Amino acid sequence: MSTASRIRCPQLRKRIMSAHDAAALIPSGVNVGMSGFTGAGYPKAVPQALADHIRAARARDERFRISVWTGASTAPELDGALAEVDGIELRLPYQSDPTCRQRINDGQMEYIDIHLSHVAQYAWSGFFGKLDIAVVEVAGVLEDGRLIPSSSIGNNKTWIDQADKVILEVNSGQSAGLEGMHDIYYGTALPPRRKPIQMTAADDRIGEQYLICPPEKVIAVVETDAPDRNSRFSEPDDTSKQIARHLLHFFEMEVEKKRLPQNLLPLQSGVGNIANAVMAGLNEGPFENLTAYTEVLQDGMLAMLKSGKLSKASATAFSLSPEANQELSDNIDFYRERIILRTQEISNHPEVIRRLGIIAMNGMIEADIYGNVNSTHVMGSRIMNGIGGSGDFARNGYLSVFMTPSTAKNGAISAIVPMVSHVDHTEHDVQIVVTEQGLADLRGLAPRQRARRIIENCAHPDFRPKLLDYFERACASGRGMHTPHLLGEALSWHQRFEESGQM
Repeated sequence: MSTASRIRCPQLRKRIMSAHDAAALIPSGVNVGMSGFTGAGYPKAVPQALADHIRAARARDERFRISVWTGASTAPELDGALAEVDGIELRLPYQSDPTCRQRINDGQMEYIDIHLSHVAQYAWSGFFGKLDIAVVEVAGVLEDGRLIPSSSIGNNKTWIDQADKVILEVNSGQSAGLEGMHDIYYGTALPPRRKPIQMTAADDRIGEQYLICPPEKVIAVVETDAPDRNSRFSEPDDTSKQIARHLLHFFEMEVEKKRLPQNLLPLQSGVGNIANAVMAGLNEGPFENLTAYTEVLQDGMLAMLKSGKLSKASATAFSLSPEANQELSDNIDFYRERIILRTQEISNHPEVIRRLGIIAMNGMIEADIYGNVNSTHVMGSRIMNGIGGSGDFARNGYLSVFMTPSTAKNGAISAIVPMVSHVDHTEHDVQIVVTEQGLADLRGLAPRQRARRIIENCAHPDFRPKLLDYFERACASGRGMHTPHLLGEALSWHQRFEESGQM
């Protein structure tokens, strides 16, 4: 299907223009809400054209910067292009672009790292200021102006509702078969008149299939035909497979103890090789008729849908390799019956997560001996990507699991430390810690009990004696026995790495 045939609204067909002309409608200093979530459904052409405008402005010694709000991370054509020309004043709520990251850590770009479930409410409440323009990719436009969402929804509904002006990219590179996969809920409200979200199962539909945008808001329509950023995942290594084995054995024991049903509970999984290894293990394991209620649907879950192990999956976006994306496109009718894409304020909604009893599985940078988790900062001050939705699921899920290899940098860094250098998830929200060394179930344990469990089960043997020595000396220090610490040494491991390259 051609791009032109996807723009069926006569009023909006009159607003078709080039990306260059559309980008010229975005002035310096504005707040721009852009579509995109983990490299899916982001605008492909307008941000690059805007980068060209910014580059030309700088050649004239004119400062040109905007604030960029998205659903989550995007891709080089958006974050990368704008960061390279120093065109972003402020970025929220999540990023993963290396140029963005460098500018943030160099103090050249402001960055607000936010729980993803909070973003829409904060925008509606005006906490970020006024949203001037929305730039949103869609898969098509109906005759009456309703929009067929693309491969991610994220905050697109909020951006369209809040922005004064809207620029649409209509991407014929997205499968026309996406139509009907989406569920856009228009029932959210600000306090004190909120109503319960009427969901009791992961595959409940509570909204509309289309985004609603008054045609008079649309100032430009740009035709594109470009793929999403489909990054190829590495094959799970032995470490990832071992982490998966520990976790799957834990699930089997929980079922045996009747603390989980035979088909578990709805699964949430972060993105990455460990997550895919866990999904591969589940695909080969004994559990049947599984469901997923998550943010991002990646290769592992797609394979589980294809095999029948996973019956339904709810998310807000895809994050697929080229091969998996081709599989989705080739069999879109099959997957459309099994996948629901929602707004991220619903996919990450604390009320729904708590009600459905989600099993939350997320990665981390480090955990300390008491179960506090750092998932965002390297050595305490340098942002990696952001908290994303891990906090939404960890705080509210039935089970909260954090996973990582026990070491990094070829063994120079221990992922288990005396005290984390930055706290994203406190010990109160962390139930299970898993490394390739083992699994620590922290439920029902007091701090000193947690410390021994984490050190003995999760720490690498090269660091385990040092951690035990620290813990035992802290216990003997007389400074307090509830959560023993040696304040002069608690962050010394990080300091030692900064000075010598070894913890």
